[in-house]
Amino acid sequence: MVVKFFTLKSDIFGMIASILCLVHCLITPFIFIAQTCMASCCASSPLWWRNIDYFFVLISFFAVYTSTSKSNYLFIKSLLWTVWTILFLFIINKSLNIYIIPESLVYFVAISLSALHFYNLKFCKCQGADCCVD
Repeated sequence: MVVKFFTLKSDIFGMIASILCLVHCLITPFIFIAQTCMASCCASSPLWWRNIDYFFVLISFFAVYTSTSKSNYLFIKSLLWTVWTILFLFIINKSLNIYIIPESLVYFVAISLSALHFYNLKFCKCQGADCCVD
C-alpha cells in the first residue's frame, strides 16, 4: 500500500524531499554555531546529521524514477535526471571535500528539483489510463 501511494504521489514526495533537503542545508550552519557556542571541543556535526543528505537523495532518486516513468515529456524526464544527478554529485563532493562549491548552488539545485516535480505534477497530461494516475 505504501509503495502504491508513493508511486501515485511521487512528484509530491520529490517536492517534499527536495524542500526538506533545502531546509537541512539552510539550518546546518546554525547548528554548527550553536554547537560551537555550547562546547568548544567538537565543531563537527553528528554523524546522523551528515548522513541525512544521503537519505534525502535516496528518496529523491525513487521519486525521480517513478515520476519520469509516468511523465509524458522527454524534456522534463531529462531535466529531472540531470538535476538529480547534479544534486547527488554535490552531496558526494560535500562529503569528500573535492571542490569548493558555493552553498547557493546547492540551494538552487534543490529548489530546481522541487520545481520540476511541481511542474511535472501540474502539467502531466497523459492520454492512457495507466499513465499519470493521481
